[in-house]
Amino acid sequence: MPEILLHYIWEHCLWAGYPQQTTDGQPIEIISVGEHNRDAGPDYSHARIRIGGREWVGNVEIHIHASDWYHHKHHQDAAYDTVILHVVRDADKQVFNSRGEAIPQCALQYPSDQDYLTGLLANAVRMDSAEGRIGCAQQLLEDPELLTEGWRRLLLRKRLDCKCASIERLLTITQGSWEHAFYISLARNFGFHTNSVPFEELAIATPLSALRKHRDSLFQLTAMLLGQSGLPIKDELMAREYDFLRTKFSLTPIDCSLWKLGRIRPQNSPERRIRQFASLLHRSEFLFSKVIEISDIDDLAELFAQDGFGRSSIDILLINTVIPYKYAYARLSSAGNGQAALLMMERIAAEDNTIIRQWRMLGQQVSNAADSQALLHLYQNYCQHHECVNCDVGYRIFFAQQLPQ
Repeated sequence: MPEILLHYIWEHCLWAGYPQQTTDGQPIEIISVGEHNRDAGPDYSHARIRIGGREWVGNVEIHIHASDWYHHKHHQDAAYDTVILHVVRDADKQVFNSRGEAIPQCALQYPSDQDYLTGLLANAVRMDSAEGRIGCAQQLLEDPELLTEGWRRLLLRKRLDCKCASIERLLTITQGSWEHAFYISLARNFGFHTNSVPFEELAIATPLSALRKHRDSLFQLTAMLLGQSGLPIKDELMAREYDFLRTKFSLTPIDCSLWKLGRIRPQNSPERRIRQFASLLHRSEFLFSKVIEISDIDDLAELFAQDGFGRSSIDILLINTVIPYKYAYARLSSAGNGQAALLMMERIAAEDNTIIRQWRMLGQQVSNAADSQALLHLYQNYCQHHECVNCDVGYRIFFAQQLPQ
């Protein structure tokens, strides 16, 4: 049973008329199923659930197997601490949030007639496709192996080739300086999508050469980067230090309106990320050279480790900056074909976002970052642009339709 069907049953209240209870026997009244969340985080937000006579308002997460909670590492993610009910088909394991608190679970009761469920699944797939997602969703549900391992491997290489081309263009801008190009790319990815553009602008506006002259002083590095961000500096001493550095290096801060400040968790605030970036530059001179020298993925992760910076954040930097640069350096300097970088992707946990969850709903295995990066490339470069004719899955479906019956 694909997860997309359980979502459909939950969202359309097809459980109505069936008594629901938690796995420890408390009665459940579902007042509101909540709003379907298409972004990162729990599946449904603002749900209202009465459990054992007490009403809760919060988020709902849905899985086929309760143990998927751990496979997706929700127990390590504070974003899932707001889950008030874990809805599953198979309650094979008790689950806990990042604070060690047990999450109430419900093995959802619903009509079990197989023909009825098959019809529901077809309808759920049509609704999913109608929203401009994966056009071959129904075929993949029927035969997940249409998306072959060989096509995945090629998609991963295509994705890294695209990133290699972007790095090559950046090298032109930085006059061939790998260290400077890496600094700009790393800054962009410290913005973690939401603030990637202003972080990149910050790096461009703050020369690496100026930062290196004061690398031994975390205070001065932080002052320079915070001042250049255009954001207000609350510390008066640091503000005065920035005024000195601004004059010394003829610096111009970026427009502070570029930063997105709304609906951002405190740990992801621009100021906090800028301070962490300054700390990284303070601890590690010639960062790119170190990245190229290190071949063990755990040693690479340790290079970026610091307080308030979890492994999931480090993995994002490894996936989007470190490994693409190792791949590009191998390709552009004739130091290899980048195969070692491809293998590194298999050592990193898969990303968890809306796109990846769609692939999982269609029965696709997403075991590591090599899988998630390949599937992201497939979705963004083929599915979204209806390039089915150039996709191996589309070809296989078309070829099967042409075979004599």
